[in-house]
Amino acid sequence: MSQPPRFVSFRRDGIERNDVEHNDVEHNDVERYGLVVGDGVVDLTQPGLPTLREVIAADALPRLAERAAGRKADRALAEIELRPPVPAPEKIICIGVNYPDRNAEYRDDQDAPKYPSMFMRTARSFVGHGAPLVRPTVSPQLDYEGEVALVIGRAGRHIAQQDALDHVAAVTICNEGTIRDWVRHAKFNVTQGKNFDSSGSLGPWLVPFTGEAQIADLRLTTRVNGELRQDDRTSRMIFGFRYLISYITTFTTLVPGDIIVTGTPTGAGARFDPPRYLKPGDVVEVEVENIGTLRNGVVDERR
Repeated sequence: MSQPPRFVSFRRDGIERNDVEHNDVEHNDVERYGLVVGDGVVDLTQPGLPTLREVIAADALPRLAERAAGRKADRALAEIELRPPVPAPEKIICIGVNYPDRNAEYRDDQDAPKYPSMFMRTARSFVGHGAPLVRPTVSPQLDYEGEVALVIGRAGRHIAQQDALDHVAAVTICNEGTIRDWVRHAKFNVTQGKNFDSSGSLGPWLVPFTGEAQIADLRLTTRVNGELRQDDRTSRMIFGFRYLISYITTFTTLVPGDIIVTGTPTGAGARFDPPRYLKPGDVVEVEVENIGTLRNGVVDERR
């Protein structure tokens, strides 16, 4: 099976490079995007489409993949800083308790919930592949949650389930890092514990969506320092991809670049006895077959 196209958002290192094709000089603080080729990236950044969010809105991922055909990499992956694939999405909507074994952790009767639980996250709460997750000064309870994420490509409201996947542009991977004691900091919400700066990650890349078979039965695993902690399949989700898109658009309009983080299996650190929270030096790897592996270390926040 051939490798599917993999699009990345990145920043260059500190070396200036004169880009002849675009006739400009870029620095490390300018976000770029491109296509992974082997162990490098073909830089496809172009005027008018400054980030992958605009590329998605223009339905230009297939055109970019064609443009990169036969080209050699401009930069090695080891020389660049990977960023979350979609810069500044309007919405990041996260689904809670969406696998049966995870649901059993929360409900004594183990009945499936009638409707999905969900919450919003900010873009600033995520880093890219290879960047460290940050354990905040106010809590040692940084936890991991491996998940599959959908990236919306076509806007819609009141989307029917039979049409839902027509609105998906790409898929990626999320480590929906959580500060456990802060999700119970108030009486009725989890917002604080889900939005600490740099507590989660997205990436390493976008894989263009090709059809339902691509995502219907993916194996999702999470490892900490090589130890398997989470292991499940998307076919077991309580609320499937089509339903989630339809349900969400009952109350809000999805727009290109929006991200739906679809839920995590059982096996998060909080559920061990005693809990096994992340600490500096740990390495977390979330792997989803046919998409890739999202890898991040852990550091303490600097005051």
